[in-house]
Amino acid sequence: MSVAQDIGQVGGGIGLLDRERTIAKAGFNRWLVPPAALCIHLCIGMAYGFSVFWLPLSQAIGITKPVACAADVGLIGSLFTTACDWKVADLGWMYTLFFVFLGSSAAIWGGWLERVGPRKAAFVSTLCWCGGLLISALGIYWHQLWMMWLGSGVIGGIGLGLGYISPVSTLVKWFPDRRGMATGMAIMGFGGGAMIGSPLADMLMNYFKTPASVGVWQTFVAMAAIYFVFMMAGTFGYRVPPANWRPDGWTPPATQNAMITSGHVHLQNAHKTKQFWLIWAVLCLNVSAGIGVLGMASPMLQEIFAGKLIGQPEIGFAALDAGQKTQIATIAAAFVGLLSLFNIVGRFFWASLSDKLGRKLTYATFFGLGILLYALSPWAAHAGSLALFVGFFCIILSMYGGGFATVPAYLADMFGTQFVGAIHGRLLTAWSTAGIIGPVVVNYIREAQINAGVPRAQVYDRTMYILAGMLVLGFLCNLLVRPVAAKWFMKDAEVAALQKRSASVDATAHYGSYGIGKGGFDGTALLAWAVVGLPIAWGVWITLSKSLALFR
Repeated sequence: MSVAQDIGQVGGGIGLLDRERTIAKAGFNRWLVPPAALCIHLCIGMAYGFSVFWLPLSQAIGITKPVACAADVGLIGSLFTTACDWKVADLGWMYTLFFVFLGSSAAIWGGWLERVGPRKAAFVSTLCWCGGLLISALGIYWHQLWMMWLGSGVIGGIGLGLGYISPVSTLVKWFPDRRGMATGMAIMGFGGGAMIGSPLADMLMNYFKTPASVGVWQTFVAMAAIYFVFMMAGTFGYRVPPANWRPDGWTPPATQNAMITSGHVHLQNAHKTKQFWLIWAVLCLNVSAGIGVLGMASPMLQEIFAGKLIGQPEIGFAALDAGQKTQIATIAAAFVGLLSLFNIVGRFFWASLSDKLGRKLTYATFFGLGILLYALSPWAAHAGSLALFVGFFCIILSMYGGGFATVPAYLADMFGTQFVGAIHGRLLTAWSTAGIIGPVVVNYIREAQINAGVPRAQVYDRTMYILAGMLVLGFLCNLLVRPVAAKWFMKDAEVAALQKRSASVDATAHYGSYGIGKGGFDGTALLAWAVVGLPIAWGVWITLSKSLALFR
């Protein structure tokens, strides 16, 4: 009996979210899947932009200025107090919660995602992310910080993890001919979420602001509603290819790249290989260096260039008055926006280029070029070359984003596509680790340099050399990556048995396109891409408009 017949017999038991309901039929256009993934990633990517809420929330009670807490109200007390405003530092713990729960939830539920398919995982992600925003809105309304931590930090963080990995395995299977480009298109959205969400949140807060409210809880409710619509569109836009599907007319190259396996490694065995841990270290070291800089980009530019940013190069940071500091803070914010734009563009550019160069060579480029740019950045700073300094870090941040977008294809090359989403989920614990290492290295070295009396324009020199050293370690780890030994590959019968439940054709059949073909940009696909493309274009325009302040 064929699998199609099996499904027909149990059709009444198949739910709208089940994997079986998402298997593509003849005539489906695979170019509809990346916009669906972008709908999810552009929404959850707002996690990067949450800092836009910190200052308004730090005066949610005082409205025009913060109401300071008593000296004996510590972090635990601030979770429950309703008598004073929250500190920015206490709100900033949300970032830690975001990325710890992103990595841990992706690792814990990655295997479940592979079994149930991307639609069900994206649906749960939508409920967690949007529901977390609503819980946070109540927390703001009742002035309970613990509700914000629980809502957006914990529950929302779980939504981040499931939403982040939901399209990875699916896109790799839809685009075996362009693995890097496919994952780059989706993961680009996570970097672009803040570029769209931050100005949107700012507009909404200004709209909802009243003499009695800073407008943040209302903004959370509005964004939850907007994100729910987009994420549900993405959820129901997901389709998975039939087992053994290949694009019409495409066959694997006759001369197979030694770094691209033709087998599949089971999720239970992937972490037992040295390749998994080498790639884990590669991602961790690349992200640690980039995320540390991204978190300190604004103060770094202000302290290094100070008066030069406003046409008065003779004035050091310590000599700036309050008005001048406000001016350079605005310019530094434009620098952060420009870095975010390169972070996004790099995800698509480098991941697509990796299809030509190969994943190992692409990462070697990240590390080799990164080492050079980090080591030269103090020279550019001392020379007073703002253009060179900004250019160096734009390239660095493009490779930071490129590292995220290229790693799913790297894993597919190493371990096959059967469990790539779940393996990627486990690998994202490297991101959680890097989210601690990078900021700690940059922040604590900066404080130590300031306490030692080092001039503000030079406090980042040692940090840049240390980050370059971290990339040297990453380069060596990448150099050691070799093809996975054949002993780890699943047997064909094991793969067929796993595919049988969710296949719309016999899992033991020969490879084919099953009437789906390569797809293209027909009217439906163009409409789907416009839905995600217009918000991205708006975010890019806002970012570039603000970034012009850097070079006026």
